Amino acid sequence: MKLVNTSVKRPVGVIMIVLAIIALGTVSLRNLNVDLFPKIDLPIAVVATSYQDAAPQEVENLISRPIESSVSSVEGIQTVQSQSQAGSSLVLMMFNNGTDLDQALLNVRESVDQVKGALPDGAGDPNIMRFSPDQLPVMWVGLTGDKAAQLTEVADDQIVPYFERQSGVASVTVEGAKEREIQIVLDKAKMQQYGVTAQTITQSLNSSNQSASVGTVEKGNKDLQLRVTGEFESIDDIKQTLVQTESDGTVHVDELGEVNDTHKESSGETLVNGESAVVLSIMKKTDANTVEVADNINESMADIEEELPADVQSDVIIDTSEYIKMSISSVVQNILIGGIISFLILLLFLKSIRATIVIGLSIPIAIISTFTLMYFTGETLNVLSLGGLALGLGMMVDSSIVILEHIYTYRQRGYSLVQSAIKGASELAPAVIASTTTTLVVFLPMVFVDGIASDMFTPLALAVSFSLIASLIAAVTLVPMLSSKLLAKATQESGRRYWFNRLLDRVNNGYRAVLKWVLGHRKTTVFGTIAIIAGSLALIPMIGASFIPSSDQGQLQVTVETEPGSSLAHTQEVTEQVSEKLEAYDDVMEMNYLNVGGGGAGMGMGSSGNQATYMLELIPASERSVSTNDVVKDISDDMASVAGAEISVMATDSATGTGDPIQISLKGPEHDVLRELAGEVTGAISEVKGVHNATSSAEEGVPQMSIEVDSEKAAMYGLTEQQITNQIQLQFTGQTAAQYREEGDEMDVTLMYPEDERSTISDVEGMTIQSESGAAVPLESLVTLEQIQGPVTLQRENQQPQVNVTSEIIDRDLGSIMGDVEQRLEQLNMPEGYSYEIGGQAQDMTDSFTDLSIALVFSIFLVYVVMAIQFENFLFPFIIMFSLPATIVGVLFGLFVTGLPLSIPAFIGIIMLAGIVVNNSIVLVDYINIVRRNGKARYEAILEAGPSRLRPILMTTLTTILAMVPLGLALGEGAEMQQPLAVTIIFGLTISSIFTLLLIPVVYTLFDDLAAKFKRRKKTES
Repeated sequence: MKLVNTSVKRPVGVIMIVLAIIALGTVSLRNLNVDLFPKIDLPIAVVATSYQDAAPQEVENLISRPIESSVSSVEGIQTVQSQSQAGSSLVLMMFNNGTDLDQALLNVRESVDQVKGALPDGAGDPNIMRFSPDQLPVMWVGLTGDKAAQLTEVADDQIVPYFERQSGVASVTVEGAKEREIQIVLDKAKMQQYGVTAQTITQSLNSSNQSASVGTVEKGNKDLQLRVTGEFESIDDIKQTLVQTESDGTVHVDELGEVNDTHKESSGETLVNGESAVVLSIMKKTDANTVEVADNINESMADIEEELPADVQSDVIIDTSEYIKMSISSVVQNILIGGIISFLILLLFLKSIRATIVIGLSIPIAIISTFTLMYFTGETLNVLSLGGLALGLGMMVDSSIVILEHIYTYRQRGYSLVQSAIKGASELAPAVIASTTTTLVVFLPMVFVDGIASDMFTPLALAVSFSLIASLIAAVTLVPMLSSKLLAKATQESGRRYWFNRLLDRVNNGYRAVLKWVLGHRKTTVFGTIAIIAGSLALIPMIGASFIPSSDQGQLQVTVETEPGSSLAHTQEVTEQVSEKLEAYDDVMEMNYLNVGGGGAGMGMGSSGNQATYMLELIPASERSVSTNDVVKDISDDMASVAGAEISVMATDSATGTGDPIQISLKGPEHDVLRELAGEVTGAISEVKGVHNATSSAEEGVPQMSIEVDSEKAAMYGLTEQQITNQIQLQFTGQTAAQYREEGDEMDVTLMYPEDERSTISDVEGMTIQSESGAAVPLESLVTLEQIQGPVTLQRENQQPQVNVTSEIIDRDLGSIMGDVEQRLEQLNMPEGYSYEIGGQAQDMTDSFTDLSIALVFSIFLVYVVMAIQFENFLFPFIIMFSLPATIVGVLFGLFVTGLPLSIPAFIGIIMLAGIVVNNSIVLVDYINIVRRNGKARYEAILEAGPSRLRPILMTTLTTILAMVPLGLALGEGAEMQQPLAVTIIFGLTISSIFTLLLIPVVYTLFDDLAAKFKRRKKTES
């Protein structure tokens, strides 16, 4: 090949190109975006709408359903879901993969705008946004101190503006803040004495709190702007506001009630390590580097801490970049260990430091080139792309080994160094290109795989492909050039390592003897192989299946849910018991963050006083003797003794963001029936071993007091339903009357009644309504009061009522658990018109396995096509393909021995094996043909080709297998994702290599006999 000839004769040019690649790769590495996992394309749009003080049923009928109907016609929508709860509606649209979400959002906005006018008065403007995992915080920072108001002021005025100026930060949200409010606590007796209503007070406050431009006048040669300034400048201005009385007199606001400068009543509480706190959650920009953003925040914290008040402390609660750094570090460590192992294997076989360096240089060149290609293709540096480099490490030297072996051959025949390099590399360059191509083409069908499997493993496939392409180029340019300069003494035998040669001779002799036996017992060999393959299939039920392995990130979430309708104070009492239980885990826990009363918050949904959430950060896995799952089980057992609440414990895993492992969607026309079915399903699946924290989205009803206005009685007193509603709302919720500005801050001026007049049922029953004439009418004479159970949240999917039953899994694989769950579901008698669907990770697993199975079939076909082109023959590639069925023996045996289920990474490993295992067979069959063309009989040709090709086959196989051992052992943080892939390749390639060396020669003879018989028959017929 001209490329080989040029590289040998122009070594300076090759060296300069290599140096340029190293420089470019170094720059690319510094600029690569570092993250834990690749970006997952989740084409989801969200429409969030508020409807204050409306019940879930009203929200569903008046908000959710009209919006659902309007957006359902948007092109590309796969599913429309809605959640309606008191005061808010959330409509989620899931689009087909490949949908242009920017255009889809425009279409959604147009559809919502068309229906916006039909929404009821009081409904907020629909907020349309996209959902992305990038919107999740990368860091949580807690501020603790004695005064909550001071913490809020420090957060809002000092820290948030400073953090948001840091590079890569998109926004900072404050949780647990105390919002300042001016409260006017009204005195009913004085209001009645002066004949003043709340409406009159509101009008007076608004009219006294206005500034306006009223024109201009001339002053000399200038126009003078006339402006009436009437805004409140102090709290005293609010107190002294005049209110018109019924008798045309005036009275000050502070004579009608108490004016307090205080904070809004809190709907929740935030604690960090048991102390009251304000928590800042930091979100990065979409294209920002997670690690870089976290480093910037940590540096800025160090700078700003000097300016904080002495009694305010700041602590990092959760920093997602720490796990990313540890994971990346562990993968890099595995790459280094694998590289050292490969180097030692090469040194053992080649018996020459120089020769080993010639081949070993392919590894760093390939890795550095891969970083450059990753940068220009927009890939991130994550555990999967780095894992691809670690997995491809041993394969990077395969081409170089084959080239160097052939250069050795010419050198031993007496050719000069330069001639040996040119002839040896030129002759085998087409073969190594074809061999590498068979490994690369298996990744092409991944282009047609959709969903999470594609998003997660395309970067791995690209990393492996880039590294193999770079190593191939190095093999046909750099290796010949270095061989022509460095191998002068490399071919000389030395007595220092003869022990290994003698070992290889014994292995060769043993292999020759076994090869003679299998060639003499061809039927036994073939049927024995079939029996072994069939026997390995019996391991499938014992292996099980799962979606994607979870990684031990050391993060837990404990959810506490008291009875629906429970007060915040009661939930806080329960959390105190939970916190006491958690103290027993201080030795493995770094940080705990508690949010009480904010369980339903997020994306426009309201908070709930009966919910509390703990986020627990454990010490790194290397510093503790127990796994996160072990801690989950122990805490779950301990929480069983806490009465008065449902407590669920789960490990949080940001690997996929795919939701719950098990999700069962129940659908039908009536919410009440679905709620009952959900209870039956929850009970049924809870009995399945491995199901953990099975819960239903149809929570128990919240106790409600239904107030039904008698419109005829109300009309008798000149009252409307709206007027009665407003007065009840003022009594029990309060009413914003005006805005007060002070030093750039704006706060509400709120009218409310004393707490002892708005806290019990008797306060409702004894309430009076003021008519237009000023008469006080008892509420009970105008309405019917009834205590009922109201729903918490109403869900719909594709415009049909829906309830979800979800569950975590523990101690068993997802596939086995789902098999048992489906059996339980089939035993349930579903009413007519009601059905269920399996979703969550179980459905994603099924879809991904289906797509990957199709990809595997296409990969095998492409490998055959490449070999057919290489051999220019249809028969020899077919013979070589017989090395593939035996691979399943190694795969299943490896998964069984290591206790790993068949998962998406393991399936990717099987696809990769389709391109790897044939390489040894190609080398063997190709050499058998060469020997036969030289005049030897078939039997002698096989006995010569097998042992002579054993050495390069052992070299390439051992470097590939042993380089993956660190990943197969899951050493370090974040290695759980690559472990199934590495185990699959290690065991699959090992077993397949054995079958290749023994089975392929037998199959070769069988098909050769068949071809000869066919030729003889053809001659006879002619």
